[in-house]
Amino acid sequence: MTFTDTTVSVVIGGTSGIGAAVAKALSERPGRVEIASRATGLDIADTAVVAAYFQNLGLIDHLIVTAGSSAPGGKVADIDLDAAKAAFDVKFWGSIVLAREAAKTMRAGGTITFTSGFLARRTVPGTFVKTAMNAALEATAKILARELAPLRINVVSPGLTRTEAYSGMTGEARDTMFDRAAATLPAGRFGEPQDIAQGYLFAIDNPFVTGAVIDIEGGALIN
Repeated sequence: MTFTDTTVSVVIGGTSGIGAAVAKALSERPGRVEIASRATGLDIADTAVVAAYFQNLGLIDHLIVTAGSSAPGGKVADIDLDAAKAAFDVKFWGSIVLAREAAKTMRAGGTITFTSGFLARRTVPGTFVKTAMNAALEATAKILARELAPLRINVVSPGLTRTEAYSGMTGEARDTMFDRAAATLPAGRFGEPQDIAQGYLFAIDNPFVTGAVIDIEGGALIN
Protein backbone atom coordinates (compact mmCIF):
# COMPACT_ATOMS: atom_id res chain seq x y z
CA MET A 1 0.00 0.00 0.00
CA THR A 2 1.12 3.55 -0.71
CA PHE A 3 1.52 5.79 2.33
CA THR A 4 1.06 9.53 1.83
CA ASP A 5 0.95 12.56 4.10
CA THR A 6 -2.81 12.03 4.50
CA THR A 7 -2.61 8.35 5.52
CA VAL A 8 -3.99 7.72 9.00
CA SER A 9 -3.05 4.54 10.88
CA VAL A 10 -4.60 3.69 14.24
CA VAL A 11 -2.78 1.37 16.63
CA ILE A 12 -4.90 0.14 19.53
CA GLY A 13 -2.58 -1.07 22.27
CA GLY A 14 0.22 1.03 20.81
CA THR A 15 1.65 2.32 24.08
CA SER A 16 3.63 -0.82 24.88
CA GLY A 17 4.97 -4.13 23.61
CA ILE A 18 4.14 -5.27 20.11
CA GLY A 19 1.77 -2.36 19.54
CA ALA A 20 4.50 0.16 20.34
CA ALA A 21 6.82 -1.57 17.85
CA VAL A 22 4.13 -1.40 15.15
CA ALA A 23 3.46 2.26 15.90
CA LYS A 24 7.18 3.05 15.70
CA ALA A 25 7.52 1.30 12.35
CA LEU A 26 4.50 3.13 10.94
CA SER A 27 5.74 6.47 12.27
CA GLU A 28 8.74 6.14 9.96
CA ARG A 29 6.38 6.27 6.97
CA PRO A 30 4.46 9.28 5.63
CA GLY A 31 1.17 10.05 7.33
CA ARG A 32 -0.14 10.13 10.88
CA VAL A 33 -0.18 7.42 13.52
CA GLU A 34 -2.85 7.54 16.22
CA ILE A 35 -2.11 5.50 19.35
CA ALA A 36 -4.73 4.47 21.90
CA SER A 37 -4.89 1.99 24.76
CA ARG A 38 -6.11 1.62 28.31
CA ALA A 39 -3.20 3.86 29.26
CA THR A 40 -4.66 6.67 27.14
CA GLY A 41 -8.17 6.12 28.48
CA LEU A 42 -9.71 4.02 25.71
CA ASP A 43 -11.81 1.17 27.11
CA ILE A 44 -12.39 -1.09 24.12
CA ALA A 45 -14.95 -3.10 26.08
CA ASP A 46 -17.19 0.01 26.06
CA THR A 47 -19.00 0.16 22.72
CA ALA A 48 -20.10 3.80 23.10
CA VAL A 49 -16.56 4.94 23.94
CA VAL A 50 -15.15 3.12 20.90
CA ALA A 51 -17.81 4.58 18.60
CA ALA A 52 -17.10 8.10 19.82
CA TYR A 53 -13.36 7.59 19.42
CA PHE A 54 -13.63 6.78 15.71
CA GLN A 55 -16.22 9.46 15.06
CA ASN A 56 -13.80 12.02 16.47
CA LEU A 57 -10.91 10.68 14.40
CA GLY A 58 -12.65 11.00 11.05
CA LEU A 59 -11.40 9.13 8.00
CA ILE A 60 -8.72 6.50 8.59
CA ASP A 61 -6.80 4.00 6.46
CA HIS A 62 -5.45 1.27 8.72
CA LEU A 63 -6.47 -0.20 12.06
CA ILE A 64 -4.07 -2.42 14.00
CA VAL A 65 -5.42 -4.05 17.16
CA THR A 66 -2.78 -5.35 19.56
CA ALA A 67 -4.67 -4.74 22.80
CA GLY A 68 -5.04 -7.86 24.89
CA SER A 69 -6.55 -8.96 28.16
CA SER A 70 -5.46 -10.90 31.21
CA ALA A 71 -6.97 -14.34 30.65
CA PRO A 72 -7.36 -16.65 33.64
CA GLY A 73 -5.57 -19.99 33.41
CA GLY A 74 -6.72 -23.35 34.67
CA LYS A 75 -8.79 -26.36 33.76
CA VAL A 76 -12.25 -25.90 32.28
CA ALA A 77 -13.79 -27.45 35.40
CA ASP A 78 -12.04 -24.99 37.70
CA ILE A 79 -12.01 -21.72 35.77
CA ASP A 80 -13.56 -18.52 37.12
CA LEU A 81 -16.20 -17.95 34.44
CA ASP A 82 -16.71 -14.31 35.38
CA ALA A 83 -13.00 -13.65 34.83
CA ALA A 84 -13.15 -15.60 31.57
CA LYS A 85 -16.10 -13.54 30.34
CA ALA A 86 -14.33 -10.31 31.31
CA ALA A 87 -11.30 -11.38 29.27
CA PHE A 88 -13.54 -12.11 26.28
CA ASP A 89 -15.17 -8.69 26.62
CA VAL A 90 -11.80 -7.05 26.03
CA LYS A 91 -9.81 -9.29 23.69
CA PHE A 92 -12.58 -10.76 21.54
CA TRP A 93 -15.60 -8.47 21.72
CA GLY A 94 -13.41 -5.39 22.02
CA SER A 95 -11.61 -6.32 18.79
CA ILE A 96 -14.92 -6.88 16.98
CA VAL A 97 -16.35 -3.56 18.13
CA LEU A 98 -13.16 -1.77 17.06
CA ALA A 99 -13.41 -3.29 13.58
CA ARG A 100 -17.11 -2.54 13.25
CA GLU A 101 -16.73 1.12 14.20
CA ALA A 102 -13.47 1.68 12.29
CA ALA A 103 -14.94 0.25 9.09
CA LYS A 104 -17.54 3.03 9.09
CA THR A 105 -14.86 5.68 8.63
CA MET A 106 -12.24 3.71 6.66
CA ARG A 107 -11.17 4.84 3.23
CA ALA A 108 -11.07 2.53 0.22
CA GLY A 109 -8.01 0.31 0.32
CA GLY A 110 -8.08 0.20 4.10
CA THR A 111 -6.96 -2.66 6.30
CA ILE A 112 -7.77 -4.08 9.72
CA THR A 113 -5.24 -6.36 11.40
CA PHE A 114 -6.04 -8.21 14.61
CA THR A 115 -3.75 -10.04 17.04
CA SER A 116 -4.38 -13.59 18.18
CA GLY A 117 -1.72 -16.00 19.47
CA PHE A 118 -0.30 -19.42 18.72
CA LEU A 119 -2.43 -21.01 21.45
CA ALA A 120 -5.39 -20.63 19.08
CA ARG A 121 -4.10 -23.76 17.34
CA ARG A 122 -1.77 -25.33 19.90
CA THR A 123 -3.34 -27.64 22.48
CA VAL A 124 -2.01 -26.75 25.93
CA PRO A 125 -4.05 -27.91 28.94
CA GLY A 126 -4.99 -25.10 31.30
CA THR A 127 -5.08 -22.39 28.63
CA PHE A 128 -8.58 -22.82 27.23
CA VAL A 129 -9.61 -19.18 27.74
CA LYS A 130 -6.71 -17.88 25.66
CA THR A 131 -7.23 -20.66 23.13
CA ALA A 132 -10.95 -19.94 22.81
CA MET A 133 -10.53 -16.15 22.51
CA ASN A 134 -7.81 -16.36 19.90
CA ALA A 135 -9.49 -19.11 17.89
CA ALA A 136 -12.76 -17.17 17.88
CA LEU A 137 -10.97 -14.04 16.70
CA GLU A 138 -9.20 -15.87 13.87
CA ALA A 139 -12.45 -17.43 12.68
CA THR A 140 -14.38 -14.16 12.87
CA ALA A 141 -11.66 -12.29 10.98
CA LYS A 142 -12.27 -14.57 8.01
CA ILE A 143 -15.99 -13.75 8.10
CA LEU A 144 -15.20 -10.03 8.31
CA ALA A 145 -12.85 -10.35 5.34
CA ARG A 146 -15.90 -11.38 3.32
CA GLU A 147 -18.41 -9.01 4.87
CA LEU A 148 -16.22 -5.90 4.80
CA ALA A 149 -14.55 -6.54 1.41
CA PRO A 150 -12.85 -4.81 -0.32
CA LEU A 151 -11.38 -3.72 3.02
CA ARG A 152 -8.76 -6.32 3.91
CA ILE A 153 -8.93 -8.10 7.27
CA ASN A 154 -6.07 -10.20 8.62
CA VAL A 155 -4.68 -11.60 11.87
CA VAL A 156 -1.12 -11.74 13.16
CA SER A 157 -0.54 -14.68 15.51
CA PRO A 158 2.60 -14.21 17.63
CA GLY A 159 4.45 -16.74 19.70
CA LEU A 160 6.42 -16.04 22.88
CA THR A 161 7.63 -12.45 22.62
CA ARG A 162 9.68 -10.46 25.10
CA THR A 163 7.36 -7.62 26.15
CA GLU A 164 6.12 -5.90 29.28
CA ALA A 165 3.37 -8.53 29.49
CA TYR A 166 5.74 -10.64 31.59
CA SER A 167 6.82 -7.89 33.94
CA GLY A 168 4.81 -9.47 36.76
CA MET A 169 7.14 -12.47 36.80
CA THR A 170 10.36 -12.51 38.80
CA GLY A 171 13.42 -11.75 36.74
CA GLU A 172 14.77 -15.26 37.20
CA ALA A 173 11.53 -16.97 36.16
CA ARG A 174 11.20 -14.69 33.15
CA ASP A 175 14.78 -15.34 32.02
CA THR A 176 14.30 -19.08 32.46
CA MET A 177 11.16 -19.02 30.31
CA PHE A 178 12.84 -17.14 27.49
CA ASP A 179 16.00 -19.23 27.68
CA ARG A 180 13.92 -22.41 27.44
CA ALA A 181 12.13 -21.03 24.38
CA ALA A 182 15.41 -20.16 22.69
CA ALA A 183 16.69 -23.67 23.39
CA THR A 184 13.61 -25.55 22.17
CA LEU A 185 12.01 -23.53 19.37
CA PRO A 186 13.09 -24.43 15.82
CA ALA A 187 14.02 -20.77 15.22
CA GLY A 188 16.50 -20.97 18.09
CA ARG A 189 15.28 -17.79 19.73
CA PHE A 190 12.28 -16.09 21.28
CA GLY A 191 10.46 -13.22 19.65
CA GLU A 192 11.13 -9.50 19.96
CA PRO A 193 8.39 -6.92 19.35
CA GLN A 194 10.16 -5.75 16.19
CA ASP A 195 9.96 -9.29 14.78
CA ILE A 196 6.21 -9.40 15.21
CA ALA A 197 5.71 -5.86 13.89
CA GLN A 198 6.91 -7.01 10.48
CA GLY A 199 3.81 -9.21 10.20
CA TYR A 200 1.47 -6.25 10.52
CA LEU A 201 3.40 -4.31 7.91
CA PHE A 202 3.16 -7.29 5.56
CA ALA A 203 -0.62 -7.49 6.06
CA ILE A 204 -0.93 -3.78 5.32
CA ASP A 205 1.46 -3.64 2.37
CA ASN A 206 0.45 -6.73 0.38
CA PRO A 207 -2.81 -5.97 -1.49
CA PHE A 208 -3.42 -9.68 -2.18
CA VAL A 209 -3.61 -10.73 1.48
CA THR A 210 -6.97 -10.90 3.22
CA GLY A 211 -8.62 -13.39 5.55
CA ALA A 212 -5.15 -14.67 6.47
CA VAL A 213 -3.59 -15.70 9.76
CA ILE A 214 0.08 -14.78 9.75
CA ASP A 215 2.04 -16.97 12.17
CA ILE A 216 5.19 -15.47 13.67
CA GLU A 217 6.00 -17.91 16.45
CA GLY A 218 9.47 -19.30 15.91
CA GLY A 219 8.12 -22.68 14.89
CA ALA A 220 6.05 -23.30 18.03
CA LEU A 221 3.21 -24.80 16.00
CA ILE A 222 5.47 -27.45 14.46
CA ASN A 223 7.52 -28.10 17.59
